[in-house]
Amino acid sequence: MTVTAPITQDVLTLPRKLPTGGKINIVGLTRDQLHAALIAAGTEERQAKMRVGQVWQWVYHWGLRDFAGMTNLAKDYRAFLAEHFTIELPEVVTRQISADGTRKYLVRIAGGHEVETVYIPEEGRGTLCVSSQVGCTLTCSFCHTGTQKLVRNLTAGEIVGQLMLARDDLGEWPERGAPKDETRLVSNLVLMGMGEPLYNFDNVRDAMKVVMDGEGLTLSRRRITLSTSGVVPEIARTAEEIGCLLAVSFHATTDEVRDRLVPINKRWNIKTLLDALRDYPRLSNSERITFEYVMLRGVNDSDADAKRLVKLIAGIPAKINLIPFNEWPGAPYQRSEPERIAAFADIIYKAGYASPIRTPRGEDIMAACGQLKSATERSRKSRAEIAAEAGL
Repeated sequence: MTVTAPITQDVLTLPRKLPTGGKINIVGLTRDQLHAALIAAGTEERQAKMRVGQVWQWVYHWGLRDFAGMTNLAKDYRAFLAEHFTIELPEVVTRQISADGTRKYLVRIAGGHEVETVYIPEEGRGTLCVSSQVGCTLTCSFCHTGTQKLVRNLTAGEIVGQLMLARDDLGEWPERGAPKDETRLVSNLVLMGMGEPLYNFDNVRDAMKVVMDGEGLTLSRRRITLSTSGVVPEIARTAEEIGCLLAVSFHATTDEVRDRLVPINKRWNIKTLLDALRDYPRLSNSERITFEYVMLRGVNDSDADAKRLVKLIAGIPAKINLIPFNEWPGAPYQRSEPERIAAFADIIYKAGYASPIRTPRGEDIMAACGQLKSATERSRKSRAEIAAEAGL
């Protein structure tokens, strides 16, 4: 079956209508932004730096949500904070737990929009898959999320909030006075949920500054992977301003096929994308680029495809994640046979590249890669209804 899609959908992004005169949410502010906000609200400049450090530790190290509990601050300053600021996370609407332990959260953000966040426990680590947009603009034809129109970008606070609510659910905040526990239930974060992170660059960058800060949530940049479908102009900025690991939704070895699977390829084709990846400023053997490759029966899974893939990425320190297609209702493709995936992986492995086959996780709760699609969209609300809910 031939499946085509536009490069981007003909739909306007609905900007968040920020409250006027309301309290400022601390969650998602970078240190510099918090510093400026405290001064603007009336904190003395000579005290602001110290106050930032104190508030930061309470919010991001201890997970506190109430200014009254910030016991190393004077009572009048706690009252001042409560008057001007708030500590708010997105709302968890539902939580589903898969038979394999995967957790999927349906999360409601400002305006009544919903996104999905997935926690994947594995031996020795736990990975949180966070969303960066409500819906997606890319219309990749194999991806269930891509069938949902883009509604709006998430704010930095809504991105950071997904990590914080997962830590709430997992009971991962440290207890004051208890011995330090080095176990990290959420040890890795991947920007692979709903949306294209590089079409929401500024908010993603600011959120990752908060997440990577060493005095709070403390996830190192090498524990964070940003997945892009190939927004070439933002790839160098990602290295310079975020510095995390990079994954690329590749999925095809010819422009003809990739145009169908990942329509952004019509704007930045395979050669243009690979040239940008070769110039990726953080590229080294210790920080390989991950090429994500979904295995679609009879579409991109031949021996010839595997051999072309190896030639295309020659010279790029890389690993190739092979992803058995996660089917969804009405999907136009089928998963490649296990034997075909194994043969494809063997060709790549013999060429000197790691080629792990991703074990599908959370399929029974539609939490697997490419299956995310919020309940808001499933209820088929019109853009006008969503806009009305957002106060637009």
